[in-house]
Amino acid sequence: FVSGCIGLEAGASGKMVGDTVEEQTQQVLANMRAVLKAGGCGPQDVVKTLILLDDMADFAKVNKIYEAFFEGGAVPARACFAAKTLPKG
Repeated sequence: FVSGCIGLEAGASGKMVGDTVEEQTQQVLANMRAVLKAGGCGPQDVVKTLILLDDMADFAKVNKIYEAFFEGGAVPARACFAAKTLPKG
């Protein structure tokens, strides 16, 4: 089970990576890959994901990177929505 992957730089800095959704998505997936590897797994073992975006207009950008992460294999089930549009903000 992998949870809470965000675009933080690995290591001591703990800073968010980049200013773009593309840079942050790449970092999220790199972090997820590291956690999977530490557990003896890889992207092919992922069954379902949940993606929270600031803006649904970024969906296509994130989706392109997401699909590439799974290297042509089966892309797992996913829920994706904009967190800022949830009731009560």
